[in-house]
Amino acid sequence: MKILNSISLRIILQRLLISLGVILFIRIGSFLPIPGINHTDLALYIQNNPFARNIVSTFSGKDTFVIGLFTLNIFPYINASIFIQLIVAFSPSLAKLQKEGDLNARRSLNRLTRFVTLIWAIIQSIGLGLYLRPILFNWNTQLLLEIVVWLTTGAMIVLWLSELVTDYGLGNGASLLIYTNIVSSFPNLCKTLITENLDNLTLPSIIIISGLIILSLCGIVLLQEGVRRIPIISSKQLNQRRVGSSNLINNYIPVRLNQAGVMPIILTTTVLVLPGYISNLGIFPQLNLPISNIGLLGKITYWVFYFGLILLFSSFYSTIVLNPKDIADQLQKMAVTIPGIRPGVQTTFYLKKVMNRLTVLGAVILALLATLPNVIEVILQISSLNGLSTTSLLIMAGVLVDISKEVDDIIYSNIYKKKYI
Repeated sequence: MKILNSISLRIILQRLLISLGVILFIRIGSFLPIPGINHTDLALYIQNNPFARNIVSTFSGKDTFVIGLFTLNIFPYINASIFIQLIVAFSPSLAKLQKEGDLNARRSLNRLTRFVTLIWAIIQSIGLGLYLRPILFNWNTQLLLEIVVWLTTGAMIVLWLSELVTDYGLGNGASLLIYTNIVSSFPNLCKTLITENLDNLTLPSIIIISGLIILSLCGIVLLQEGVRRIPIISSKQLNQRRVGSSNLINNYIPVRLNQAGVMPIILTTTVLVLPGYISNLGIFPQLNLPISNIGLLGKITYWVFYFGLILLFSSFYSTIVLNPKDIADQLQKMAVTIPGIRPGVQTTFYLKKVMNRLTVLGAVILALLATLPNVIEVILQISSLNGLSTTSLLIMAGVLVDISKEVDDIIYSNIYKKKYI
């Protein structure tokens, strides 16, 4: 057993070192300035322009005043993955490819995702280069092309490194990189929270904030791990039951409480933030409607709209992830039924009813958790708490749960090899 534990520990440490090494390399590359840009002028402009600071901090992190080689990080791949998932819902050929699930189908989808990642990286590089035009005195077409080449190359290197982490490291590469970006912003968030709210932070408010954060974490774990088990039985098990056999395996379909993950929040935030970004660029200035900054009534209106959009996107995205008709067809092909429910149309209606209930419940919990920081800010009269977003906490919880499961898989696989091989 000690030998087995040492083998498992060695494998886990090797994978952990690979993940940490890649993350450290990417973090260093994010602060390696690309040539052709006067970063002194850039830093001065970013400090004096809140919109520019938001743009750069989205990619590089808060209080970062440099356009580095890995500035785009894993974001082009994330955007490409979201785009592919949305396209699959409307493309029968891609949907068929995804349903096949064999090695060739996965490779085809991976190649398509990498190609779309390249396109997204070029688009984001061009957008960032065009935005730097009024800042850089030596801006020209050649400099724009150089910026696009450097940033696109960096984004594809990050994608390759993230796939190495997924294959040979500990955890999912893309998720770990997002997790690292979130964790790296926590010190600045805590510093800002304390400095801006030093007069308003009292012992009762700290207790309330701590209690609500703990409550949020419990809700997030419930969203991540909550499952409704729908029992199923095969024709063979049904015959065994008829002859009175007691050795029946309890099989079930696990339907998660939150099928859509953080996608509803991402899509909702995009819908609400995009008009403001377009307005700040000088295009359609009338789009900038700061509803959340015009008093309590405006904030309530904003939250209701935010709540409703999350419900809408949760329902839409859940149908993409899990289709009741497809599940019912698969069960019928395998001669598997839900006890008390006829195969075919009745099974489809039953699954749809169960999934709709779970989707509504999960969406309500997700929307409540998403608006909780804003509610705390208003009730306790504090600011900067919105940086501790539900999206960040959901991603962090998901990454930690996935890593713990991977560690368990390594340990159990070694036990199996020791016992049976």
